[in-house]
Amino acid sequence: MKITRIVATPVNIPLEKPLWWTGGHYPGTSKTIVEVETDEGIVGLGEAPSTDVVATITAMGERLRGCDPIDIAGCESCCVPPWQIVQNTDDSSVVKAFGAIEIALWDIRGKLWDQPLYQLLGGAVRKDIPFTEYFGFRDGGETSPTQVSDYCLRMREEHGSTYFEGKLIKGDPALELATVKAMREALGPSAMIRLDSNMQWSLSTARRLLRDLEPYDIRNYEDPVATFEEMAALRQHSAIPFSTHVPDIRRAVALGAPDYIVTNFAVLGGIGRAVRFIGACEAMGVGFWCYSGDAGIATAGYLHMTAAMPWITEPSQSLFRWQIGDVIEGGPFRQTNNVVRVPEGPGLGVTLDRAELARWHRHFVDSGPMDHFHDPAMPGRFRRLPLR
Repeated sequence: MKITRIVATPVNIPLEKPLWWTGGHYPGTSKTIVEVETDEGIVGLGEAPSTDVVATITAMGERLRGCDPIDIAGCESCCVPPWQIVQNTDDSSVVKAFGAIEIALWDIRGKLWDQPLYQLLGGAVRKDIPFTEYFGFRDGGETSPTQVSDYCLRMREEHGSTYFEGKLIKGDPALELATVKAMREALGPSAMIRLDSNMQWSLSTARRLLRDLEPYDIRNYEDPVATFEEMAALRQHSAIPFSTHVPDIRRAVALGAPDYIVTNFAVLGGIGRAVRFIGACEAMGVGFWCYSGDAGIATAGYLHMTAAMPWITEPSQSLFRWQIGDVIEGGPFRQTNNVVRVPEGPGLGVTLDRAELARWHRHFVDSGPMDHFHDPAMPGRFRRLPLR
């Protein structure tokens, strides 16, 4: 079997309502969908977490033409410099670009051998994969503590959801505290509540806020401050666990914080390197789960990896309920009673929906990539939340 062509298609995945985060509006996300075609008619699917890598993926496709897609190590050696110097090159995005291709190579393996990805990774330790519901302040949606808690109650009543994670980012610690208090009172003691501030707080404010949050049993707080060093200092004042999107195990272990790393497999270099990364997390006692906002191809990778990895015990993030589109048949995934069943088809177990791929690619062409740094109250300027 030989690779004949690699196609990279940028798409937008909008949310039903914009969510407020530290940078401004979060209206959705932009992804790159990867198709690795072979001379035997098998097509592998991959996904990159951004669209800045389209040209790099296309160039890698030229390098990989004629290569054996089963020889993943050989394909990587054609596309990625020696791993130890990647971060010292002019463009480390080659890791993210090849990571998306590498996911597609695993999809080809599964399709060739008629096995779901989780079987190729050693078999399933679980098949019902947990995810959190998301909450936050949204334009045209929830804008107050009561509205956020009512939304979470509705998710529990309609979908059996008891795991919740969200952003309460308006630059006001009193508003965040009031919202968490309303949620805990409405949802009761058994619901899981996780928070994410996207590094909005100063260390001094985080000390006060986390002290006041502790009575409400916060399962985890993601990036409450800007650096690992500040999280280590904050650890002296709070028992609430911390997580981060920055995949630096060495610093986490050396500093004793954060407790969990939350990231994307393409960012790590693909499925194979994600397996090794999660193994290193296990050896070092650092937790791991997967982040949110992806299309169905990357999400399918999360499902299979979590099915096969005993170390991933916490629910991963999800924006599933708010996503109004996807590129796979039957997508977006939706959880019921906190879980999504791992696909049982070969490879990733998902099928590309050509009409939806064309629709969301057209959205990207017409509108450009989704702007995560837009504040409608400050046209032409980046949002600046004061480090209170």
